[in-house]
Formats: sequence, structure tokens, C-alpha cells
Amino acid sequence: MAQIKADEITQLLREQIANYDAKVQVDEVGTITSLGDGIARLHGLDKVMAGELLSFPHGVAGLALSLEEDQVGAVILGDYTELSEGDEVKRTGKILSVPVGDAMIGRVVNALGAPIDDRGPIATTELLPVERLAPGIIDRQPVREPMATGLKAIDAMIPIGRGQRELIIGDRQTGKTAVALDTILNNAKNDLICIYCAIGQKRSSIAQVVQTLTEAGAMGHTIVVAASASEPAPMLYLAPYAATALGEYFRDSGRHALVIYDDLSKHAMAYREISLLLRRPPGREAYPGDVFYLHSRLLERSAKLSKEKGGGSLTALPVIETQAGDVSAYIPTNVISITDGQIFLETDLFNSGVRPAVNVGLSVSRVGFSAAIKAVKQVGSTLKLDLAQYRELAAFAQFGSDLDPLTQKQLNRGQRLTELLKQPQFHPLTWQQQTVALFAGTQGYLDSLQVSEIRAFEDGLYKYFDAMQGPLMEELTKKRQLDDEVREKLHAALKEYKAGFAAEMAAATA
Repeated sequence: MAQIKADEITQLLREQIANYDAKVQVDEVGTITSLGDGIARLHGLDKVMAGELLSFPHGVAGLALSLEEDQVGAVILGDYTELSEGDEVKRTGKILSVPVGDAMIGRVVNALGAPIDDRGPIATTELLPVERLAPGIIDRQPVREPMATGLKAIDAMIPIGRGQRELIIGDRQTGKTAVALDTILNNAKNDLICIYCAIGQKRSSIAQVVQTLTEAGAMGHTIVVAASASEPAPMLYLAPYAATALGEYFRDSGRHALVIYDDLSKHAMAYREISLLLRRPPGREAYPGDVFYLHSRLLERSAKLSKEKGGGSLTALPVIETQAGDVSAYIPTNVISITDGQIFLETDLFNSGVRPAVNVGLSVSRVGFSAAIKAVKQVGSTLKLDLAQYRELAAFAQFGSDLDPLTQKQLNRGQRLTELLKQPQFHPLTWQQQTVALFAGTQGYLDSLQVSEIRAFEDGLYKYFDAMQGPLMEELTKKRQLDDEVREKLHAALKEYKAGFAAEMAAATA
């Protein structure tokens, strides 16, 4: 018999013990103690992390949100009717992630990044967590590049820069989504990848948005993340974070992205629903105490990165729906204090035919003209002043009949500028076209026209400058500002065009 030495036995035992963990897979398993309304209470998952993905039976996933001493509150992502009390739940050890990458462009996906457009699977292997820390101050740089919307009323007076967070706020049916869609259409040529996140909208509305973007050829640079009203609250809660993760992929690879959250009012409502079901104490308007953090940690991820980090940017256009124009309600004031300015769309302006219905007095961009092209800044700064004076005088003029000539002149100018700022939907303009039109308005070339003639004057103006003033437009594009030489040429061209327009109008009425 072979003699087995004691030290050899010790060596073998040590190897067995060392390899024990590698061979044996130990799952931490809990059980469902109660279930209902898409919320499961679990027992036995003592080491689970906040926001960790959980594996339920029948392939259903869940998210651990409420960590209490004796139990865990989890939201179920998907159909909870297949589950029952007593079922086993396993930890995955992973934080919820979504697929990202260039393959996502042109697709419609749900809040988990799964395709819902019947065009087959998405060929990407990269994943990013839905919750990530925002870049620190050292990793950012000031917002300097314009993020053009193509809308005169916004680009000239409330300009948005790449990396900025600009709130679009207003009552329902005031054109908030229209502003967002115009921005997407305008940026087809501006190397900007747009992510449209629909939260709590009707499926028919989301389908209409996708159809509009497809017909305009804008889906080639757009991703749509859809969490419709028919989906459970956890999907509505996750959708904006998933959309931001998609945008961060492009931002971190040195490119530029825009994410539109339409809208965050419904997002806050979905979070309130989840929180109340998880029995978290309600605060103001029944929202949980951390509802500010819900949106601040989301919007803080939009940034213009420093050159060392690649110089990419993620711009955010959150949408908030107000009730009867009340911007001082809880969620609107929260989001106003997080963002770098707001575009306030007013019901009365919208109903009186001023579209986009931008209220110039209440709208502001806190980054503003430092990101605007200098030529647009030069015409826009005087425009804002002219309109502010007009609005003050118009309110005053209602009470008096006799007005001095100067006041009458300012009122006439204001009426014509207001008409000039109207713009049909899905007709974005280049900054050169905006500069020419607003220069004509602020320099008094519209003052002698009837208000009803301004639309025809503007339409003809763009055609005239394209056909007859090519060199001047090239010079403006090259200089990007209005120096004395460009101003003289603009005045000469506008005088020539106006004379021709007046002759046309005279011939038409004759």
C-alpha cells in the first residue's frame, strides 16, 4: 500500500477549499410576501442594493427600490399577474442597464431599450446603467456652441446652447411638443443625435410623432423612447433615465446629443404612484420628499464635456405641463430651479394665432447669448427690447384713445414684429434667414406694410436672398456677425427687395 504523507493530504484539502467558491454558485434567494398593483414585498434579500435588478419567476424582472429593516419593496417591470405570493426571487447583483450604440439610431424602443417598432432586434452589445453619476465641474466646460431650434422667436431671443438644460413649460395644447419636433427637424444637418422620450402619452400620439419624423426624414438621426400611458408606472419612471443613458453614450464618445423629455409632469406622477404604493410618506401635493432629487439627478447628467473628456455634449429639453398657467406649482418650480432657463408658452397667445406662443417676458435663457451666433445676437437683443416696450404700451394704449406719434410708431412696430415672429409648424429656418428677416423687422422695413402683407413679404424675402444675394449670404455665413460692410449691403438689398415687393402689391390690387 502506498504511504500517503500527511503534508500531501493537507495540500489537497487546501486546494479543495480554495476552489470551493468557484465550483459552487450560491444564489441569494428571497420570497414574495405580498403582491399587488405592480409592487412586491420581499423577505430574505438582506444584502440587496437599492436599484438592483431582481429575477422573478416566468422571466419577469423587478427593481429593488425600498430597502427596509425586515423587507424589501420592489417594483415589477412587466406583467405581475403571472406571479403569486410565496414565489422565489433571486438577486442578480446588477444595476439595471439599457443597450446603447449607433444601432439604436432610427429605432423606437421601450424604457428597457427593447425594440417596439417591428423591425427586428437591435445589433448592439454595449450596455450603460440607467442611473449614473453626473459629470463633475472639472469635467465640464462652459456652454458656447448654439443648439439651433430653427424658430425665430427662440433662437433670436431665448437661444439654447449645446449642453444647456432649457425647460419648455405651458398648459396642455400650447405647442410644447411642436417646439421639440421642430428642433429635431432643424438638426438633421447639424450633426446632432436627438432622443425623443415620450412619457405617459397615448400610443396614437407617439405613433403620430414617429410618423411625422419619418415623413420629414428625421428618423435618420433620432431615437424614440416610448413609455405610453397604458404601460405600468415603473416603465414611465425608468423611461427618461434610459433615454439619458442613450444620450450619454454619444456625449462620452465626443459627439453631440439632444434629449427631449415629454413630459416630466407625468414622470413625477408615475413616481408618486410608485412611492405611495411602496408606503413612503407623502409630502406636498402627495409627492414623496425626494421628488426634487428625482429630476435633479436626471437633468444634471446633461453637460458640455471638457476637451480632455472629448468635448461631447448632451442638451436637455424637459417639458412640463402647467395647470391654468400656474408656474408656481410644486413640480414646475422644482424643474425651473434645476434648469438653465425656460420657454413659457402661453394659452392666450396660442389661441390668438401667435405660434410658437412664446411669452417673451416670462421666458429666459440663463446661458443665452454666450452660445448664440453673433449676428443673431445683434438682431435679437434689440428685438427683445422692442417687443417688451410694445407689450407695455399695448396694455396702456387700451385705456387711452389719443396717442402721440412716437407711441403710435412703437405700437405699429410691435404689431409687425409679433407678426414676423409667427412661424408655421415644421418649417425651421437657418440662422442666416432669421438674421435677414429680423434685421428687416428691427430696422423698420416692415413699418409701412399692412400687417396682413408681412407673411407674403417674408416668404418672398427668403427667395430673393437665395436667388439674388448669394455673395452677401456667403459673406454673412463666413463673418457670422453684422459689421458695417454687411449692414450697408443688407440695407441696399432690403431697399431693392422692398421696392419690388411694393410694385408687386400695387399691381395685384390694381
